Amino acid sequence: VFMDWSDSVKPEISVIMSVYNDEKYIAKAIDSILTQSFSNFELIICDDYSTDRSSNIIEKYVKQDNRIVFFKNEKNLGLATSLNRCIERAKGKYIARMDSDDISLPNRFEVEYNYLEDNSDIVVVGCKCQCIDENDEIYKDFQIHSGSVSFYDAIKKVQIVHPTVMMRKEALLSVDGYTVNNLTLRAEDYDLWCKMTKKGYKIFNLDTILLLYREGLQGMKKRKYKFRIQEAKLKYMWMKNEKVPFSIYLYAVKPLIVGLIPSSLMKIYKGVR
Repeated sequence: VFMDWSDSVKPEISVIMSVYNDEKYIAKAIDSILTQSFSNFELIICDDYSTDRSSNIIEKYVKQDNRIVFFKNEKNLGLATSLNRCIERAKGKYIARMDSDDISLPNRFEVEYNYLEDNSDIVVVGCKCQCIDENDEIYKDFQIHSGSVSFYDAIKKVQIVHPTVMMRKEALLSVDGYTVNNLTLRAEDYDLWCKMTKKGYKIFNLDTILLLYREGLQGMKKRKYKFRIQEAKLKYMWMKNEKVPFSIYLYAVKPLIVGLIPSSLMKIYKGVR
């Protein structure tokens, strides 16, 4: 028996997901949400003008579960805009992120929800995750520190895995959601954590694995060098505005250096199979 969202009943969590040409993995991603131990949620999916069968697959799920809210962009608008459009439709007090090719472990929402309920000073909670390849095989733990994420942590580099987070919607709206411009096309999460920590909001990473993060070789190849340049410019902008020590600027240069490494060597470095 699924929830029926009437005017008197609201979901506690709104899960937001943008989809673009992920027909190979979208069913697994949706299944991992619909089978969560915490069931009081809505799943808001935006198809960002996919050209494959993603939309057809999603529509089958819509007929099976009334917790799903589904809409399509009339043209490709990018991740930040698509997520903002999902947030506009969200009814829950918490916003949970999910990517269309990852897999949430069954207790993810329950653990993150309980943490935010028990820690009113925390605005964003993330968690650790494990990397999986195109065949769903786990090949390594994603290296990210647990504990608090300060403003200086956030401004140096992304310190929290975007699809693992659950956020307080009120705080997310107070920073105007995701920034949409040329510099945030592939770095919308970096910018969001900077905005939130700059405002004094607290972010915390749980020392618990709650998500399987897909990072295969094909995904690495998709990251064009122009996006590396945009990421570097965005980091430089934040660092310049905040007048950080000169040594911190090295983190702005890192995306440019990494982008020059051949994918074959990057595969070895990251342990991708």
